[in-house]
Amino acid sequence: MAITAQQVKQLRDVTGAGMLDCKKALEQTDGDIDAAVTYLREKGIAKAAKKADRIAAEGLCNFVIDGNVAVLYELNSETDFVSKNDKFLVLLEKVGQAILANGSNNTEEALKGLSNGVSIETVLSEATATIGEKITLRRVTRIVKEDNQLFGAYKHMGGRIVSLAILNGGNDQVAKDIAMHVAAQKPLYLDQSQISSETIAKEKDILVHQAMEENANEAKPKPQNIIEKMVEGRLNKQLKEICLVNQPFVKNPDETVEQYVKNAKATVVSFIRLEVGEGIEKKEVDFAKEVMEQAKA
Repeated sequence: MAITAQQVKQLRDVTGAGMLDCKKALEQTDGDIDAAVTYLREKGIAKAAKKADRIAAEGLCNFVIDGNVAVLYELNSETDFVSKNDKFLVLLEKVGQAILANGSNNTEEALKGLSNGVSIETVLSEATATIGEKITLRRVTRIVKEDNQLFGAYKHMGGRIVSLAILNGGNDQVAKDIAMHVAAQKPLYLDQSQISSETIAKEKDILVHQAMEENANEAKPKPQNIIEKMVEGRLNKQLKEICLVNQPFVKNPDETVEQYVKNAKATVVSFIRLEVGEGIEKKEVDFAKEVMEQAKA
C-alpha cells in the first residue's frame, strides 16, 4: 500500500525517529501505526545495543521535588553537546518525573520503573537510538523530609552540579543558600562526628610522615613535641575544610556556615551534591576520526 506523508509525520511525531526510518517501518507493517511504533522500538533497541561499549561521562544532573519528597539523579550522554539538545532536556525531566511517581529509591529500581507504560530502561534505549549517543541513568537518590523541615535546592550551569540540603528552622532563602554553598565548596561531611576514626587516623598518619620528612630536611630540626602540635594543627584545619558547618560561608567568608544558620535560627540536617561525570573514567575520543568512520558506514 502507498504510504502518505501524513502517516510518516504522525509516526515521526510519536517516535522521534527519522523520516526514512518511519517510512520503512510503515511499509513493513502495511501502514499500521501501532505496529510501526513497535517495529521502530525493536530496531531502536538493536541500534542502542551497538553503543553499549561507549562511555557516557557527560550529561546533566537534576532534582525533582514534590512536597516532602525529592529525587536527585544523573542522566549521562557521551558529549556535552548532546546534553544541551532539546530532546535530551525533555528526556531529563520525563525521567525525573517518572522516578518520583514510581517511588524509586535507587538506580536499579528507577530503571525498572515505568514511564507511560514503558520501562525507563527501554525509554533510554530508544533515546540512545534516536539521539545517536549512549544515554545512561546513574546515581538516583530519593530523599524524604519531615513536615516541619525545609528543602533547599540549587542547580549550577543548567545541572552540571546540583545540590540539596535539609534544614530545621530558617526559611526558604537560607535553605537555598546552604544548597548553593554545598554546590560551590563541595563539603564531604556535615560535621566531624560523621568522619570515622579510621579515616582520621589515616589522615593523621599521612601528616605525621609529611612533617617528619620536612623536619629531616631542616637545618635545625624541631623537637618531637613541636612536631606533634604541628600535626594536630594541620589535621584540625584539614578536617574543618571538608566539613560543611566549619567551612567559611560562601556568601560571607567572615562567618562559618554554622554561624550563618545559627543566626537564622536553623540547623542543617543533611545535604547531597551531584556533579556530572564524578567517578567515571573518561575515554579520549578522536572526533574527526569518528565522524569519518560514521561517514563510511
